[in-house]
Amino acid sequence: MTEEQRAALGEDLATWIESLGLEGHLTEAGLPTFRREGGRARWVDPGTGGDLTLAQLQEVEGLLRNEGSEPEHAVPVALVVLRRHAQLRVELLGSPWHDYASLAELRGASLESTRFAVHKAAATHRLLVVPVDERSVVPAFQLTGAGELRPDLAPVLEPLLAARMDPWRVWAWLVRPVALLGGLVPAEAAADPDDADLVLHAAVRLAERVSAGS
Repeated sequence: MTEEQRAALGEDLATWIESLGLEGHLTEAGLPTFRREGGRARWVDPGTGGDLTLAQLQEVEGLLRNEGSEPEHAVPVALVVLRRHAQLRVELLGSPWHDYASLAELRGASLESTRFAVHKAAATHRLLVVPVDERSVVPAFQLTGAGELRPDLAPVLEPLLAARMDPWRVWAWLVRPVALLGGLVPAEAAADPDDADLVLHAAVRLAERVSAGS
């Protein structure tokens, strides 16, 4: 009976996770994963590589269904958040950006001098550099057509980067509409003298919240 319960629970959890499209985010969330073998779900203990026991599967179920007052209708919030973050990263990387080589070419400068300039600007919180795998990515929205730093954006970047805000979050906040700005996009509004002070105020407020840990 225990084996039947284990198989039934494993299949129920796997089908549920698949229906939500979250199966690819289990590892990132630090949870056991499953794979289909002969159409049946096999849950694997990441430590031993062996099958999860019934008790372990019940523990996984408790972790996944711990949100909401009705567990059978719960949604694994942590996995949903991870999926949203992954989708956001794909969206942001679909917009223009530079690595050291492409930025050096745009500037008509050497690779080494460009790398040094990027590091210096990042260290003084005037340039957003986002780590992507083993690369350093410089989002293009913060640069002029010649590849130089936008002077109007530097005051906005400084408080956000100084607060050690997650670079992906900085990138997303700057290039998407912000409710506090009446739907304006910060990176665009900063170039308008009529809106620049408002954008700076919003950036400072956000940086304060990040520093406070909220």
